[in-house]
Amino acid sequence: MQNKTYNVVGVMSGTSLDGVDLAHIRFTVDQGNWAFQIFESETVSYSEEWVNLLKSAIDFSKDELTKLNESYTELLAGIITAFIQKHHIQHLDVVCSHGHTILHQPQNGFTLQIGNLSKISELIGENVVCDFRVQDVQLGGQGAPLVPIGDRILFSKYDYCLNLGGFSNISFEENGNRIAFDISPVNTVLNFYADALGLKYDNKGTISKSGTISEELLSELNALEFYQKSYPKSLGFEFVKTIVLPLIEKHQISIEDKLRTFTEHVAYQIASALPVKNGSLLVTGGGAYNDFLIEQMRVYLPKMQIVIPEAKTIEFKEALIFALLGVLKLRNEVNALASVTGAKQDHSSGVVYEFNSPQTQ
Repeated sequence: MQNKTYNVVGVMSGTSLDGVDLAHIRFTVDQGNWAFQIFESETVSYSEEWVNLLKSAIDFSKDELTKLNESYTELLAGIITAFIQKHHIQHLDVVCSHGHTILHQPQNGFTLQIGNLSKISELIGENVVCDFRVQDVQLGGQGAPLVPIGDRILFSKYDYCLNLGGFSNISFEENGNRIAFDISPVNTVLNFYADALGLKYDNKGTISKSGTISEELLSELNALEFYQKSYPKSLGFEFVKTIVLPLIEKHQISIEDKLRTFTEHVAYQIASALPVKNGSLLVTGGGAYNDFLIEQMRVYLPKMQIVIPEAKTIEFKEALIFALLGVLKLRNEVNALASVTGAKQDHSSGVVYEFNSPQTQ
């Protein structure tokens, strides 16, 4: 008989490199109806050394990536262990961890999330479900986005669920299928230019708001091939590094104007991605705090009810949903949707590592 209650820690590291998100969650399920409660939660920032390593890893050799995976798995295990001990969390059913995406090339049948080595279970002394994307790519899918099944199960009262993180992605129901896809880069670009000003991010979009739109750059950004493709489709940092940033850097304009133009680009692409421009739109991720971006979204979507939830849901929704994905894997239930990723079939994705304590060996 399957559990009706699950005591879980969800762990997520996003492409914006803000740090590792951890959330202690209790799920309850009754006759297929799921509910959740987020207890302790926090984001553990990366050191400057780790930020630089993770940024540059896209160019690493295979051997360098292997070493990085080992050391990152140890780093992540230490962060998770400290979180569990700090909050005196006991009797966990599982820790569900996404790891950190270094390479995402589904068109080449390849995706790599480091921090998912089997030894993580032994290091933290808990059962672990992780490495959620590889199987989907092997089944011909994009390996992303995986969050939409959580949107369907936990946030079905909203017409659209939008995440504004390193990239923006959307999910919604269409003809009985959950549809989801990446829309555009967001904080991977905005934070890059904030960093050039000596800031971690553009607080509330105030710097962007002070800039002027470059119509030429905006037009070139909106004309990029990715935006003409139909879903399923997903983005990785490669797109930012090899296409978006070089395009922006061709323009001799101020950083303020680059931020202003790119913010407009993000808002325009979000509005363009929605098949129906009214209803309710739940916004989560760090970009939900970018007041100016939300303001520009409202300009393009005047008939849409844009909902900004409470802070824990804004900041930890992805950790929450990867926790759910891990629980679904334990239950051998579908946690990856073919309608979203383009895989050959719905499936239960992820790898389970069971911790065998010395007492039970």
